[in-house]
Amino acid sequence: MKPVVLGVSFPFAQVRPDTPGGAEQVMLSLDSALVSRGWGSVVIAPEGSKVAGTLVPAPFVGGRIDGQVRSYIHGLYRKAIGFAIRHWKIDLVHMHGLDFHEYMPGEGVPLLVTLHLPLKWYPEQALRTGRPLTFFNCVSATQRDGAPGWLDVIGTVRNGVPVESLGTAAVRRRNYALSLGRICPEKGFHVALDAARMAGVPFVLAGTVFPYPEHEEYFSEKIAPGVGVKGFWFAGPAGFERKRRLLAGARCVLIPSLAPETSSLVAMEALAAGAPVIAFPAGALAEVVEHGRTGFLVRGAAGMALGIRKAGSISSDECKRAARRFSSSLMASGYIELYRRILDIRRSGGRGNGGRL
Repeated sequence: MKPVVLGVSFPFAQVRPDTPGGAEQVMLSLDSALVSRGWGSVVIAPEGSKVAGTLVPAPFVGGRIDGQVRSYIHGLYRKAIGFAIRHWKIDLVHMHGLDFHEYMPGEGVPLLVTLHLPLKWYPEQALRTGRPLTFFNCVSATQRDGAPGWLDVIGTVRNGVPVESLGTAAVRRRNYALSLGRICPEKGFHVALDAARMAGVPFVLAGTVFPYPEHEEYFSEKIAPGVGVKGFWFAGPAGFERKRRLLAGARCVLIPSLAPETSSLVAMEALAAGAPVIAFPAGALAEVVEHGRTGFLVRGAAGMALGIRKAGSISSDECKRAARRFSSSLMASGYIELYRRILDIRRSGGRGNGGRL
């Protein structure tokens, strides 16, 4: 009988195909792969999530997310995790949220945490858990290179996307530049808008504004004033099929991230659809975008505008070929190998350092 994995999502984003969050897309893909390969998959995620395995739903927060709301939802997640471990005899817990330490299970079942965000964004005590049989996965070589020596990084499984599905949309390539993702300050989409204007190319932005005050303020001050202005279309949230068509029709995809990206599903999706990527060399983006071959790594709005103009020199077929190394099936195989290693450590009596002191 194959093991049962409990996947624990970030508590404030649904796990479903139309969710823009990278961690949620990784969870969705991994859940589907586990079920298709005969493993047991139980997922704790907000109501409205759509998974292939068994969903344990928690309340979905549609309004403002403040400290009181966080504390309440974290408490419910702790109870849900305890229930799932007992009811399904979970063999391994796999956590994905930035706030995982707030609802981490007690000793006993092995725990893998995927660090989707820059390590400095996690409180140090979250990484120094001291909990036995606790392991961490980085999602890029750049992220792992920056990890402290005391952190028990058991692997570096890169994120993946459904390469085959993204590359088959029957859409004619058009002349707009496209950006996708969570609309928040660190994504820098206002820079992409400026760059597209400088290049004289229409700009399409698709994404979701989550109910955090700083995200809503960013949208109202930096993005909303441009809505309705000629040459800028705000497409709102994009489910998988709509995203696939937008990517297939784009002249190029702009990633003006102002944060050190640990990975970039958007860049991988763009390449899979044959769209060149124009990005700032923030964090691990240089591991995805090959300058001059699949896009351009640039600096500032002016550099991005130049990249937009040169995007026609990049081969769409070359982008699709490069995307094969970012397939979701490769990602799933990498995680399943990690699961097996962790379960072997448990059987052999090992402990894992859990971020030792």
